[in-house]
Amino acid sequence: MADLFDTVEGENAASAPRPLADRLRPRNLSEVIGQDQVLGTDAPLSTMLAGGTLSSLIFWGPPGVGKTTIARLLADETDLHFVQISAIFTGVQDLKKVFEEAKHRRRTGQGTLLFVDEIHRFNKAQQDGFLPHMEDGTILLVGATTENPSFELNAALLSRAQVMVLERLSLADLERLAQRAEMELGRGLPLDGPAREALLEMSDGDGRALLNLVEQVAGWTLEGKLDRAGLTRRLTRRATKYDKSGEEHYNLISALHKSVRGSDPDAALYWLARMLQGGEDPRYLARRITRMAVEDIGLADPQAQTICLHAWETYERLGSPEGELALAQAITYLALAPKSNGGYVAWKAAQQAARQTGSEPPPKHIRNAPTKLMKEQGYGEGYAYDHDAEDGFSGQNYFPDGMKRGVYYQPPERGFERELKRRLDYFVKLRAKRQGG
Repeated sequence: MADLFDTVEGENAASAPRPLADRLRPRNLSEVIGQDQVLGTDAPLSTMLAGGTLSSLIFWGPPGVGKTTIARLLADETDLHFVQISAIFTGVQDLKKVFEEAKHRRRTGQGTLLFVDEIHRFNKAQQDGFLPHMEDGTILLVGATTENPSFELNAALLSRAQVMVLERLSLADLERLAQRAEMELGRGLPLDGPAREALLEMSDGDGRALLNLVEQVAGWTLEGKLDRAGLTRRLTRRATKYDKSGEEHYNLISALHKSVRGSDPDAALYWLARMLQGGEDPRYLARRITRMAVEDIGLADPQAQTICLHAWETYERLGSPEGELALAQAITYLALAPKSNGGYVAWKAAQQAARQTGSEPPPKHIRNAPTKLMKEQGYGEGYAYDHDAEDGFSGQNYFPDGMKRGVYYQPPERGFERELKRRLDYFVKLRAKRQGG
């Protein structure tokens, strides 16, 4: 009875409609779209397979770029038994069972390729549990992660595996995938050119997301072709990939900061919009924007800091979305402001000098002398009151006795620092004159 039930259940499963993404799953590595950097001629994976030296791997990349598919095809190429688990649903006992089964297969001459999806979800102890089985050849591990392995995986595990970076699919890759889907469906999508382009953009580099959208659009009953506006009314744009605490967060804030430093307001506004649309806290951005003014503009435009602080205050009063415009205007101002790290470099140099000189006291002539004993010790003796000096400048030494005078602040010839450089040069010449006299 059980055998009959299993047969009927198997027939029903075989006749059930399969999702388009499953039907289009590549049958060999040559059918994989994209990822030429790891699968192309002379690329790492192709070289390993050609030499019969496939090692444990970590696939790092965004969703929908072929991590699972490539792992399955690698098992086929190397005649290894393919086992797939997810770190989200797999516990310690499950792992023990997987390793025991792999050991049994090994004794019978069959190797195991263990594919671990979301491997970064395993804690340190669980990750360490893979090591002996990798070292004795029980398993060939292929892990998949959307997070930076440098931050999320143990050094011991990384030392035994090669990291392969898989990239989001380009628009050209997505178009090839859409054409393959149309061939499978036996008909073209009812979209005009701009609408088709919008469909590709909506998938955001995710091949699986594109095939799901294609399947949805192909099921519509339409007269004629939809334009971009008609398509966007029917479909919801895929949420932007953004992790406020992970790799993408640091990538985007770096892109924003460097766009400002590079005096590109358009790029800076784009990355600001990306972060805000991804759900970043505008207060975090307000703080980082103010830091940009201090670090990369400084005294070349002293007003920049004030504008950033006012934008921050404006956001606090207005909130989102109106207050975000103030942040955007501050970013635009910073991108177009003259750039200088003169103050930043000077501060770092002064800190270094302070660490090197330790506890050197100030020279006695600029020490305060509130008591008779301190006056008897020469505190304050010989101090020249600058306001009484010619030009309001005495030219006295203010560094510790015996310490070579430091030169830390060297303003560039940009923005307001041109004026500061003129003043600095004037005082340098005047100091030399006073001390020489």
